[in-house]
Amino acid sequence: MSRQERHVLSPETRKVLLGVNSGIALAHIGNYIWFPHLISTLGVEYSGFWAGFVMFLTYVGRLSATFFYEGVAARFGTRSSIIVGIAVEAVALGGMAFAHGVLFYSLLAFFVGFGSGVSFPGLKNILGTLPEKDRPKAFSSFQMSCQLGVIAGSVIGGIFLGSSMAILFLVVFVLFAGYCAAAASFIPADAGAKADPSAARAPLVNVAILKGLQLGGGGSYFLLSSVFWVLSITFLVGMPLHMEEFVAEMPVSTPFWITGLALLVLQYPAFRYMSKRLRPGQVMGVAFLAMAVAYTLFGAGQTATWVVVGCLVVVFGDILFTPSFDLWVANRMPADRLARAMGAMHFFRSFGNMIGTLSAGALYDLSRSTDTPGLNWYVVGAIALVCAGVSFLSARREGTPATSEPAQAAQSAQVPPAPEPRKTAGTTA
Repeated sequence: MSRQERHVLSPETRKVLLGVNSGIALAHIGNYIWFPHLISTLGVEYSGFWAGFVMFLTYVGRLSATFFYEGVAARFGTRSSIIVGIAVEAVALGGMAFAHGVLFYSLLAFFVGFGSGVSFPGLKNILGTLPEKDRPKAFSSFQMSCQLGVIAGSVIGGIFLGSSMAILFLVVFVLFAGYCAAAASFIPADAGAKADPSAARAPLVNVAILKGLQLGGGGSYFLLSSVFWVLSITFLVGMPLHMEEFVAEMPVSTPFWITGLALLVLQYPAFRYMSKRLRPGQVMGVAFLAMAVAYTLFGAGQTATWVVVGCLVVVFGDILFTPSFDLWVANRMPADRLARAMGAMHFFRSFGNMIGTLSAGALYDLSRSTDTPGLNWYVVGAIALVCAGVSFLSARREGTPATSEPAQAAQSAQVPPAPEPRKTAGTTA
């Protein structure tokens, strides 16, 4: 049997992947249509802080859903929980078409994040229950679908430049209805975890997952990861505000298709090159340096050229940091503490995203109130530079040998919240 034959997917797997991948692509298209427009609109009508606050609540909703997911999936089954989560997200996004006032948007944003926090882990569970020989292709195609959705949504978002929020969110609602239909049509009823007769004994709300929070050694890297997500989400929130004020001639979603396309093309070769020559901590340091340079470029220039160049530099932060941190955790954590370390990774990522959404909007307001264009970018750029220094010093103290096997970790490099999010607003794992 040839190598190619051994990797042919079964008909059942192809059917599941058709539903999962087409659905998640539609979700990312919808997310990258709505969130740049909503952030820029709220920034103009209210302030950068309130724009960031609405995005903050999507992460609050997503994090809150982690306490409900296990109980919901145990009672109703993975497939049903996915459909319910998508439906909640779709209805909340449809409601935004009729929203008036930042408080209404904030309430709906919470349910957008909550629905995503229920459906997205369920999709990962479905892929994890596929035959073992099918899983590598399944997860890689899932990641590819997310990235293609980001690019397509960012490009399509330009069509809605000047459109009303009602039209925009009704289109997004239709996309999420298609997402829900794809999951319901192609994911079989017996896929994933089924309803458990003993589920009544399992709590619907489970806070015991907090017991898994543990740094497990190497605390500086876990803290750096949290700061990284503060810096990363700053791009997500700050760029639409920046585009609306300084580069109004271009669609606000333009930076996201630029970074999405660059990530798609450069992710594996760039990380492979760096990881063969540097230790994981040093690669993280280079990632922070790239972010520092990019944010300085955004602050120094307020034209389309500066935005494009900065986007091509900032993407190396995501390309290099996330898989390097994953490798560091996998290499350094004992097997009996790996699960807790993964829990800590999720917590610090969520915490960084939540803080970053608020700080990005507040820093934008500060730059305007002090009449200092670019101040918001200079501040986060300085923080990135400090983090680069800490990463290099930590790597020097550890003296960990370089790794030459980046392929598995490279798959985990992030896309944009949401949404999770390069930078997604509510659907990034």
